[in-house]
Amino acid sequence: MRSSAPLPGELLRLESSPPRRLFALGVLYGLGALVLLLAFGPVPGLAARLALLGLGGLILWQAERMRRGTAVAVVLTGEGLFESGGRVIARRAEMLRVDRSLFAFKPTNGFLVHLSGSAPAVWSPGLWWRIGRRVGIGGVVAGAEARAMADRLSLLLETGQ
Repeated sequence: MRSSAPLPGELLRLESSPPRRLFALGVLYGLGALVLLLAFGPVPGLAARLALLGLGGLILWQAERMRRGTAVAVVLTGEGLFESGGRVIARRAEMLRVDRSLFAFKPTNGFLVHLSGSAPAVWSPGLWWRIGRRVGIGGVVAGAEARAMADRLSLLLETGQ
């Protein structure tokens, strides 16, 4: 399920918390199943039935994306942030600062990384996202581990070590 092989130069690894992951997936799969069950019950009209079927399918699709997305880890190396499979999240040269402030638009238990330039939008549900000049790391991760990664990344950006 998870990649245990360290990446070259790995400093820290942030994985999803198993209880949080199980809860989040249970809620999404349960909601999808419930909406599909409603679609096959007494629904007034074909349009409502089709809307419920579409919504239920969309929720189940999103739950599957979260299951796959939280099966990998976010890895901090001297070169930047990567997924454990090697996918680039953000290169160190592009990073400006780390934001853990209370009112930052960041994932739950996570932090925000500001980039120097805009990057393509990517979303790994439950673990990280990248929109424009911002990268959000967090979601179904343990808060202490995310804080440790944010602190280490801040130190790396400030001192280069």
